[in-house]
Amino acid sequence: MTDTDIGADADTIALIETLDDRLRWLSAWTIHNANHLRPSRDGIKVGGHQASCASMSTIMASLYFAGLGPNDRVAVKPHASPLLHAIHYLVGSQSLEKLKAFRGLGGAQSYPSRTKDSIPVDFSTGSVGLGVAVTAFASLVQDYLVAHGRLAAADTGRMIALMGDAELDEGNIYECLIEGYKHDIRNCWWIVDYNRQSLDHTTADRMFRRFDDIFETCGWRVITLKHGRRLQAAFAEPGGAALEAWIDGCPNVDYAALTYQGGGAWRARLLADIGDAGDVRALLDARDDDELARLMTDLGGHCVQSLLAAYAEAAASDRPALIIAYTVKGKGLPLAGHKDNHAGQMNAGQMEALRDSLGIAPGAEWDRWAGVGGNQLGVLQDFVAASPAARLPRDHGFDPVPVPDIAAPDGAEQSTQAAFGRILLEIAKAGGAMAERIVTTSPDVTVSTNLGPWVNARGLFRRADLADVFRAARIPSPQKWAGGSAGQHVELGIAENNLFLVLAAFGLAAPLFGTRLIPVGTVYDPFIARGLDALNYACYQDARFLLVATPSGLTLAPEGGAHQSINPPLIAMGQPGLTMFEPAYADELAALMHWSFGHLQAADGGSVYLRLTTRNLVQPVRTDDAWRQGTIAGGYWLKPPGDAAEAAIVAMGALLPEALAAWEALQDDVPGLGLLVVTSPDLLHRGWSAAGAARWADGAAPSHVETLLGALPAGARLVTLLDGSPAALSWLGGVRGQRVVPLGVDRFGQTGDLPDLYREYRLDVDAIVAAMADALIGR
Repeated sequence: MTDTDIGADADTIALIETLDDRLRWLSAWTIHNANHLRPSRDGIKVGGHQASCASMSTIMASLYFAGLGPNDRVAVKPHASPLLHAIHYLVGSQSLEKLKAFRGLGGAQSYPSRTKDSIPVDFSTGSVGLGVAVTAFASLVQDYLVAHGRLAAADTGRMIALMGDAELDEGNIYECLIEGYKHDIRNCWWIVDYNRQSLDHTTADRMFRRFDDIFETCGWRVITLKHGRRLQAAFAEPGGAALEAWIDGCPNVDYAALTYQGGGAWRARLLADIGDAGDVRALLDARDDDELARLMTDLGGHCVQSLLAAYAEAAASDRPALIIAYTVKGKGLPLAGHKDNHAGQMNAGQMEALRDSLGIAPGAEWDRWAGVGGNQLGVLQDFVAASPAARLPRDHGFDPVPVPDIAAPDGAEQSTQAAFGRILLEIAKAGGAMAERIVTTSPDVTVSTNLGPWVNARGLFRRADLADVFRAARIPSPQKWAGGSAGQHVELGIAENNLFLVLAAFGLAAPLFGTRLIPVGTVYDPFIARGLDALNYACYQDARFLLVATPSGLTLAPEGGAHQSINPPLIAMGQPGLTMFEPAYADELAALMHWSFGHLQAADGGSVYLRLTTRNLVQPVRTDDAWRQGTIAGGYWLKPPGDAAEAAIVAMGALLPEALAAWEALQDDVPGLGLLVVTSPDLLHRGWSAAGAARWADGAAPSHVETLLGALPAGARLVTLLDGSPAALSWLGGVRGQRVVPLGVDRFGQTGDLPDLYREYRLDVDAIVAAMADALIGR
C-alpha cells in the first residue's frame, strides 16, 4: 500500500513520527520529574507508566494530529494520561505548571478526568474497561439525538476508545458489546494498544484470534495491524516468508524477553530456529544488531503509515470498528519488553541517554520543540496548528429545561413505586419540554418498576421500526410496546453495569452534544451493587441522571434474601455526586421528583437516587405545607416533640406505619414524644459534615439535622428505624450526643409476609416500644 493510497505523503508521516518522539519524551519526562526531581514531602512513590505511554505514543500521535474528525470524542487509556497532557502541551492548551505538578494537587491528573483536569477530556477513565464501554453507549446517545431531531447528522462524530489490551479481560466490555449489537450502534471505534503485557505478566497466546471472532460475531469490523512497513518489506525479501512464519508463531513471553534483550539475542534466537531456512541468514546478516532490533519491533501500532490506513478504512463505514494495533510495551525505552515494566521507571542515567538520543540539550527537557531541527521547526509548528489536536471539541453550552409543576397522585393508600409510575405517565400525557427530554431505561425490569405506562405513552427507541406483534395479533396485554426512532425508552438486557453506563452516556448529552436530556433509570434496589463500579464512574465524571431503585428492603417480603436490599442507603451516603432520598409518601415523592429534575441541571447539582417501595401506605392528611421544604432538605417532624420531650422516634420509608403505631402506643407514657421523618440520611449527614468543616474555617449556620434535633432537649433519646442497615441512621446520636437505639436490617433476609419478617427482624411496633424502653433506661 502506498502513501497515496492512505492520503498521507511521506512528509506528513515524517512529521507525525517526530511528534511521536516528542510525546514519548514529554510523557516520560513528566513522570520522571514527578518521581525523581520534584521534592517529596511524604516519601510516597508518585507513580506513572512510562512503558504504557511509549506503547501508545504512535497511536495517539497519528490519531490526534491526523486521524480525528471535528466532532470525534475520545476516551483515552488511563495509563496514557501523560500522553494526552503532552498533546495539549504541544498545542498550547496545557500549561507547564500543570505538567510539573503531574499527580500533585491541582496538577495534571493521574488518569484523564472530565471534572479535575483543565484540558478538554471527553470521558473520564481510570477504572479499566468502563471508559471503553461508555463510548459505545455514547454512540447510541448520538443516534438518539439525531433520530429526535436534536442533532444534525452532519454534526455527528465517532466515539473512540483508546484501550490497553488487558482491558479486554474486563467483563463489562462484553456486556456492553452484546448490548451494542442489540441496538445496532454505529460510529464507534475501539483502538487496542495490543502490547501483550498486563500489570503482572504477558497475555495469553491463545487469545490472538479469539478477539477477532468475538467482535466480528457482534457485527464489528476488525482491522488488525500486526507488522509495520519495515517488517512487511523484509517479508518480501528472500527468506522473509520464514521470518514472518516464525514471528507469527512466537509466544508472547518469548517475544517480550527478546525485545528486552536486544539485537544480539534476536539474532541468536533466529539463527538457532530458522537461520538455515533458505535465505534467512542473508536477511539477518544484512542488518547489524541495532537495525535488527528496530526491525523486529516494527509492529503495526508503531507504524504511522499503517495506522493512518486503518483510520481511513474504519472511516469508510459507520459500522463499529475494532482496530487491533500490535505494539511493544515500552517501545523506544530501555524498559521495552521487560515483564516488570508496567510501573517501572527509568533511572537518571537512562533518562539522560534517551534525551541525548533525541537530540535534546540538557536544560531543555521541558521545551515544546526540543530536539526538532531548525529547518523542520516551522513546518512542524504549522502542521500542529492545523491538526485536529488544535481544534478538539470542547464541552457545549446548553439551556436548562423548564421543570413543570408535579402533583402527587390521588389515592388514600398507595406505594411510592406506583406513585412514581403515575407521575411519569402524567408527565408523558401533559407533554412539553420536560416530557420531550426525558429518556427512560431499565435492565429488563421495566414493567416491574412501574415504567410500563410511560413506555406505552412514549414508545421504545429503536433505529428501525419495531412492531408490537402481540397487539397486532389481538393478544390482550397492558403493555403496548411499539418501537421506532421517536421512542423515549431504551430497554436493556439484564446487566446492571450497562444500565449505569447508559445513564452516564445519556447524562453527558448536554456537554458532549449540546442538548440536555433527563435520563431516568430504574433497577431493583438490591441489584445496585452489581453495577457499583459503573455508578461511581458515572458520578465521577458528573453525568446527570435520576436513578429509581425499587422495590427495597425486607418489605419485598416473599422474594427472600437475594432480592431484599440491606446496604444501599449506606452505598448512597458514601457516593459523591449522588443524592439519595427514601420518601414514604406520594406527596413527598412528587416534591422530590420536581426538585430532582432541577438538581440534575444545576451548575452545582448532581445525580439523584430515589429508593422506593411496593408497600401501600395510608397517605397523611397535611394541614400545612411545612413538610415540603423539610422533605427536600432531608427530614421533617411529622409529630413535633413537646418542650420537655424525653425521646423521639426517627423513621424513614416503608416503616412509617410501624413508627406511627408505636408513637400512638407510647405518647401517653413518654411525655412530648416526637416522630421525625427522614427522607434523606445522605443529605442530613452531608449537611452536618459540611457545617462542621465550615465552622473551623469561618463559621456556619447550623445544619438542617442540627436544627431538627435542636427541637429536643439535649438529653432526649432516639430510636431510629429503617428497612435497611441501621448504620444509615444510628449516627444521628453524634449530632448532639444523644443516646440512640437503632433498629434496622443487618443480616440477610428470608421469605415471609410482613408481620412475620418485621417481627423476626425487630422492625415491628413491639420492637420499637422495647427499643424506646431501652433508650430511656437511666434517663
